[in-house]
Amino acid sequence: MEVYSDRQLAKDQAARLRQGFSAYAETNSLASLIKKELQSHNLQVYEDLTDFGCWFIPVTDEH
Repeated sequence: MEVYSDRQLAKDQAARLRQGFSAYAETNSLASLIKKELQSHNLQVYEDLTDFGCWFIPVTDEH
């Protein structure tokens, strides 16, 4: 069985965001890794921080 690392999960979540889908991080460490991925790809997202985790929602120019 292969272990799915947080780093790979962050990359996968960033890929989903690039496709226009929202992403969720349950832990602060995963949210931090996702933020690093987003910065490296220069993606703009809205972050909704809750008591249970953090949602990343892609920002679009559509009105």
